[in-house]
Amino acid sequence: MTAIDPTAHLTAEQIEELGRELDAIRDEVIAGRGEKDAAYIRKVISAQRKLELVSRGVLLFSIFPPAWLLGTAGLSVAKIMENMEIGHNILHGQWDWMRDPKIHSTTWEWDHVSPADQWKHSHNELHHTYTNVIGKDNDLGYGIMRVDEDQKWHPFHLGQPLWNFINACFFEYGIAAYDLELGKNLHKRRYKNPEFRARAKAVGRKIRKQVLKDYVLHPMLSGPSFLTTLAATFTANLVRNIWSHSVIMCGHFPEGVQVFERRSIKDETRGQWYLRQMMGSANISGGRAMHFMTGNLSHQIEHHLFPDLPSNRYAEVAVKVRALFEKYELEYVTGPLPKQVFSAWRKVFGLSLPNKKPEVKTPDREQELVAA
Repeated sequence: MTAIDPTAHLTAEQIEELGRELDAIRDEVIAGRGEKDAAYIRKVISAQRKLELVSRGVLLFSIFPPAWLLGTAGLSVAKIMENMEIGHNILHGQWDWMRDPKIHSTTWEWDHVSPADQWKHSHNELHHTYTNVIGKDNDLGYGIMRVDEDQKWHPFHLGQPLWNFINACFFEYGIAAYDLELGKNLHKRRYKNPEFRARAKAVGRKIRKQVLKDYVLHPMLSGPSFLTTLAATFTANLVRNIWSHSVIMCGHFPEGVQVFERRSIKDETRGQWYLRQMMGSANISGGRAMHFMTGNLSHQIEHHLFPDLPSNRYAEVAVKVRALFEKYELEYVTGPLPKQVFSAWRKVFGLSLPNKKPEVKTPDREQELVAA
């Protein structure tokens, strides 16, 4: 919701033409999916499972520092791979076209405390539909941060750098909490609602399963290395959480990324939806290793445009999408990981403080923002 609309120069006809051009890119990829793509995801899943197995095997001897370092590093990478390139993308339905019941959005359960079905609702259905719409997109600030200077400031926001850091360290639990819309449901005393209780119990079961696997069974198998294996697993989860949080922050929160009012999406056309995805996302530049370890969410713009296309295709799609940005004179927000992380955190700190100048709002605008 910037003062200057970066899309104001586009006519309604141009926006719809942009939508048709993006549809054509999508149709081309869908028509070209095949065995090479299927082989890619199967290879990634196999490599991840082998890496996790070997790393957990090494951690059986984690009482020895070299084994601890090697096993922890391997387990961290394996968990990042499972969450980012595998779990996130499978649950988006990117590989449903293969019709493989073992690699399908309806059957996959990931290494995460948030149950897959709840995450798919909050992420696929809500976040990707209402990308960066204040009051509609739970991913935007995770319900604990002020994300736009037009939002009313409260003293509580002074702590948002701390809240964001804690959320980064325990990101999987933060995701589970906002999948449940925990704050809103508790505030409105809905904790006795049968539907909420059922969802909360499902989260509780998933947490118990993850804790039992990571912090009980595997350390017990390590015998004398129990404590060091416990510490290694905690460290691997911490690394995975901070990494995935950083990637998501870089895709949604750096300078140049736009946020939107709820009323702005009323009667939104296909072309306008595409345009909002383009303006509400940012990329991370880098090589193949960077793209892979981010689950190809370094191509966040392309992912938001085409969330169900195979992730291994985003690199080729990005070339065509960037050309459209240039054609329609739009800013393609991208940069190296350190730059994007710094930009996102600078915004977190900046918005934790009250605005320097008094805000002037119309009654309608004030009402629009108060719910956020």
